[in-house]
Amino acid sequence: MLQNNAQLKSLIDKLWQNFWEGGIANPLTAIEQITYLIFMKRLDDLEAKRERDAEFTGEKYSSRFKGKFQIPGSNESIDKNELRWSVFKHKPADEMLMHVQMKVFPFLKEFSKSSNPENSDSDNFTRHMANAVFIMPKASLLVSAINIVEEIFREIEKDATEGGHAFQDIQGDVYEMLLSEIATAGKNGQFRTPRHIIKLMAELVAPQLGQRIADPACGTGGFLLGAYQYILTDLVRKKDPAKLSKDEDGFERAAISAMLTQKVKTILDQSFVGYDIDTTMVRLGLMNMMMHGIDEPKIDYKDTLSKSYNEDSQFDIIMANPPFTGNIDKGDINEGLKLPTTKTELLFVERIFNMLKMGGTAAVIVPSGVIQNSGKAFEALRKLIIEKAELKAVIAVPSGVFKPYAGVSTAILIFTKGGETNHVWFYDMQADGYTLDDKRNKIAESDLPDIVQRYKNRLNQDFQDDGMNKINANKKSGKSSNSENPDSDRRQKYFMVPKKEIVENNYDLNLSTYKEEVYEEVAYEKPDVIFRRLESIEADIQKGLAELKEFV
Repeated sequence: MLQNNAQLKSLIDKLWQNFWEGGIANPLTAIEQITYLIFMKRLDDLEAKRERDAEFTGEKYSSRFKGKFQIPGSNESIDKNELRWSVFKHKPADEMLMHVQMKVFPFLKEFSKSSNPENSDSDNFTRHMANAVFIMPKASLLVSAINIVEEIFREIEKDATEGGHAFQDIQGDVYEMLLSEIATAGKNGQFRTPRHIIKLMAELVAPQLGQRIADPACGTGGFLLGAYQYILTDLVRKKDPAKLSKDEDGFERAAISAMLTQKVKTILDQSFVGYDIDTTMVRLGLMNMMMHGIDEPKIDYKDTLSKSYNEDSQFDIIMANPPFTGNIDKGDINEGLKLPTTKTELLFVERIFNMLKMGGTAAVIVPSGVIQNSGKAFEALRKLIIEKAELKAVIAVPSGVFKPYAGVSTAILIFTKGGETNHVWFYDMQADGYTLDDKRNKIAESDLPDIVQRYKNRLNQDFQDDGMNKINANKKSGKSSNSENPDSDRRQKYFMVPKKEIVENNYDLNLSTYKEEVYEEVAYEKPDVIFRRLESIEADIQKGLAELKEFV
């Protein structure tokens, strides 16, 4: 949706530029401050709508802006109505800056708890906001930022009215675009997962309404939202498929807000759980979920590799892109993690395995070392997900997918805890719909829809042991296996490999270990033909030199 609105893109770029010029150059700091402003604006708009609806229906409604607010650290209290965006935006610049810093922002930090004091999840939001700081170097920056946010919301309203898109969906897209500007490459091995890769992984694990979904290193909550949006789109698919359309990445999408009935919303509010060890990311994740319609998200500050974590066998679906680099102190490692290593990229996959219920499925991005390194711990992890789970797929991802943040080579692993691995499906992704350089411009070539289709169809093929033995025999004899099964032709981008062969290769999951390379035969001319051609060329050169000498 947002991709087609040039005005919204321009306004978001303008907002970033204003913060940069205003002295806030750190993208993570800027996005946090922008988020607070958007949150203030959205809170006021939602309250105004609820007040109008209550007035129209005659129902009683107690506004969040009713009554007095005790300003922390002082004996002063203020009418909550003075804390509304629609009120304070009209104040003079310097007065407005002090008002927002000293009164509005403290209210924002506590509003969730005060509006629902009995709910522990509301208290969770307030707890994580406790150390949040409103940073605005000068009044002029606040004024310009408020004006741009106002323009953004007017454009969202216009797009919703004229384009027929749901306000909630467009607002979510706007926030996703803001988050995409975070460039924290190399920070503890973390970087933002591209949205289309998240959508791909959601399609592969297909989360359903009522399932519990988690991410043990959730960052801004991108994977949780990917699952959330897939579930709502799937509800539209089942109820009214005519309302589906293809998005810019070739995935089906619908106006998900239309499916947010109170019953569905109640279920979804209990469905998503995320953890992160970065307090800023936790706050951004909480507000990101709330921007998309989940009022009381369960995102918490916690190191899921440490001894303090104890939520094993709790989840139906896990989608994650955990930190790739770093080590954890051996004394801090959770007792449930048995791998002989302190490497986080290995421990996180074991953690994900442990978090799954029996029959639960995970989609996890891992660096290439995890799938091919010969070290003892690496092999032990691969053995775990092959012997104690059904390893369904290994999708090799081009190194450029995570640019400009990083050029690391990765793979997506799909496995179901407690299942039995018989064959593993490999896919060699070569194009993800964007250029694989730092610019990441949109292109037509994309393997993503093909991956989804072929992954879902892979089980329609007959992979009985007799058939596989015949295929392997043909492979050794140099015959093509394509006649037995197209998914077993290892010259293709996708193919099946039997568990036995993987075990014999020390559980190596590197696609190139099993892929059959095709070399084109090059026909060279006979030596005497080549010599005659060279002699002819030499004669032409001598003739040319002779002609040039006549002019000297």
